[in-house]
Amino acid sequence: MAEVLLFHHALGLTEGVRAFAGVLRRAGHTVHVPDLYEGRVFEDLEAGSAHAQEIGFGTLVERGERAAEGLPEGLVYAGFSLGVLPAQKLAQTRPGARGALLFSACVPVDAFGGAWAEGVPAQVHGMDADPYFAGEGDLEAARELVAGAADRRLFLYPGTAHLFAEPGAPSHVPEAAALCAERALCLLGGVRP
Repeated sequence: MAEVLLFHHALGLTEGVRAFAGVLRRAGHTVHVPDLYEGRVFEDLEAGSAHAQEIGFGTLVERGERAAEGLPEGLVYAGFSLGVLPAQKLAQTRPGARGALLFSACVPVDAFGGAWAEGVPAQVHGMDADPYFAGEGDLEAARELVAGAADRRLFLYPGTAHLFAEPGAPSHVPEAAALCAERALCLLGGVRP
């Protein structure tokens, strides 16, 4: 079974993020879900994004890196939206990464220096008309990440919702979320020990 470090989105560590972690746990995986906001939770993306900007994206990535300290190197790094920043950085730069699950966001690989490591599988999940994912460069970054790699995949779902995979979120899309979770579990099931 895989061990996963899952980072929340701009709303904070919501019940929906915890519920998604629970889906992975029920499949037998170990999941760590740190709180990068130190207890703050927001109702809408504008307020949550403003809080993230106030803290600073660099600080949030550093908090994510600190969350990995003391955990084994052989982790799968996962993140929802804003949480993709620390997840992707750790997947690219921390030795021993076993994989990455990037939900509703992706940044260019060169943002964290160098190329994606060979043998580190990745999945990027997003909605094809999500104004954040498809409209702000994440989709292009995801296409570049997966280009020519057999173990990296981009999964697009029809729709405009940003946090579609989070149970209980107003933008939750149950059918897409179920397929997303199924695909994520496939990646986790194939992670090498």
